[in-house]
Amino acid sequence: MIDLLDSHTHSIMSGHAYSTINEMIQAGKKKGLKLLAFTEHAPEMDGACRKIYFRNLNIMPRKQEGLITLYGVELNILDPEGHVDLPDDILEGLDVVVASIHPPVFQADEEIEDYTPTYIRAMSNPYVNIIGHPDDGRIPVDYGELVRAAKAYHVLLEVNNSSYTSTTARTNTRENCKKMLKECMRYQAPIIVNSDAHADFLVGEHTEAMALLEEVGFPEELVVNTNLDLYFSYLSVNPIYLD
Repeated sequence: MIDLLDSHTHSIMSGHAYSTINEMIQAGKKKGLKLLAFTEHAPEMDGACRKIYFRNLNIMPRKQEGLITLYGVELNILDPEGHVDLPDDILEGLDVVVASIHPPVFQADEEIEDYTPTYIRAMSNPYVNIIGHPDDGRIPVDYGELVRAAKAYHVLLEVNNSSYTSTTARTNTRENCKKMLKECMRYQAPIIVNSDAHADFLVGEHTEAMALLEEVGFPEELVVNTNLDLYFSYLSVNPIYLD
């Protein structure tokens, strides 16, 4: 399967990642990517970027040495109500917005057994483009309902390669991802494969995620990594690669 992009990565600006933006760009070029997005962690994550960082991203070039470079954020979904940790006036100026639940930040409610409504409330934010790693068994969801909502809100669900590696703290990720993919096929809902790279050698590393797609027979036409036009249809940013 052709793989043109990686839309969820972190540089040293995220506080617990290990490569510079320039190092990540060079890695993306070596990997043969056409597009690389930097989605640094939002302020509530320990050591992450402050608001001023995201307000100032308009200074960054969106194409470097032939590689499309987008700049956005990985928001923290903060509570069961789906609140996030950057205001709309910042989000509207970003190229791509991922929203994720991170247990160290998320204010869980022990009485809640199904967090599908939490994700749906986050999807209803008009600036959210992608739901990050919704396969974590620590945050139980109904995948049929989740996929239907993602399609209705025109939001991508992510197959996050880091979820299927030995370093992850997420639980039951492979089985949850298979459930999600089957529902995506049922409802013809596109997905995105991302690395969640926190170092340059992981940029564009989608091996485990692509193996899961192959295992369930997921159709190539529903993977936005294969089609830049389809990817940009989920963003508000202009498709600058056509310039």
